Amino acid sequence: MTKVTKEQLEEVIGHFKYEGELTDTRPYGSGHINDTYLLTFKEGAEENHIILQKLNKEVFPRPVELMENVMHVTSYLRERILEKGGDPLRETLNLIPTADGKAYYKDSRGEYWRSYIFIAGATCYDQVEKPEDFYQSAVAFGNFQRLLSEFPAETLHETIEGFHDTKARFAVFKQAVKEDRMGRAASVQKEIEFVLAREDVADYFGDLQAKGELPLRVTHNDTKLNNIMIDDETGKAICVIDLDTVMPGLVMNDFGDSIRFGANTAAEDETDLSLVSCSMELFELYAKGFLEGCGGRLTEKEVSLMPMGARVMTFECGMRFLTDYLQGDVYFKIHREHHNLDRCRTQFKLVEDMEKKWYTMQEIIKNVVSQEEG
Repeated sequence: MTKVTKEQLEEVIGHFKYEGELTDTRPYGSGHINDTYLLTFKEGAEENHIILQKLNKEVFPRPVELMENVMHVTSYLRERILEKGGDPLRETLNLIPTADGKAYYKDSRGEYWRSYIFIAGATCYDQVEKPEDFYQSAVAFGNFQRLLSEFPAETLHETIEGFHDTKARFAVFKQAVKEDRMGRAASVQKEIEFVLAREDVADYFGDLQAKGELPLRVTHNDTKLNNIMIDDETGKAICVIDLDTVMPGLVMNDFGDSIRFGANTAAEDETDLSLVSCSMELFELYAKGFLEGCGGRLTEKEVSLMPMGARVMTFECGMRFLTDYLQGDVYFKIHREHHNLDRCRTQFKLVEDMEKKWYTMQEIIKNVVSQEEG
């Protein structure tokens, strides 16, 4: 990505409808994809903070479609939040329009920018510091589903084509094994066999969708804790952020990706596989929060398939790491030799652990449902 210049920033800031005098501009946050800045404006005795972001066109090659998604979803969320007596300035993202009324600005270098009202008095956490944080993120992502349950998901663009098309990713994996462009396949036969033995997992949701058994929903597709704003005073989750990957999808995938990331007892790239397992305590905690947040908007089938969501997402992620390793580490950033191989082994160990605990996971969901109904 090209470095943002001072002149470029000045040009962009001059094209948004900001009020007051600009007193400070600084880089902000821990995100690795978009360039983010915190702007401070002074108006009388008051200081207002604004978020300004440059979209990464390498990751999101269709920024106009992405911004149409963000605009439609946030507008819809504001209406639903107002209906239930909430505060739309804190409970959803609010875009600041450009001088000509658009949701984004295209600068003289062809880069795309957008701006949001800063949500004060709330924090994003990169790691689960306490179980309550994980639970709060579950409630927030569930509530996201509840608020958008009647939104016509099919009207949204796919910001990343085939993002969770596990069946298609399986085909890409098989091609990578066949090509073996780095000559690595012989040394990872065990991992390759692991994937090939689970083609039914790769096909599972796609086959059900083809039969019309699963509803298309508005899904977030990056349901990690750091995409939730938690109120500093109450400790409650108030807002889902980072809507760049919001698109049509399956609710089980959103649930499953949270479990893959948040209920793993080890780091995503842990080399000591004896430390890797899926915590049933955290699985249950997240399931409770998520279903509470959803407020009965999911179908019985979707709820029963939540454990499968965890298994599919973990399998898909491990398969993507292994595919990248076979192709020469071209997609995921690596910080050491065989990093993607370590990552894939961690995910596969997690899949194996879920398979061993399969009955327990299903019983947990049944118990949580009966508690909700009771």
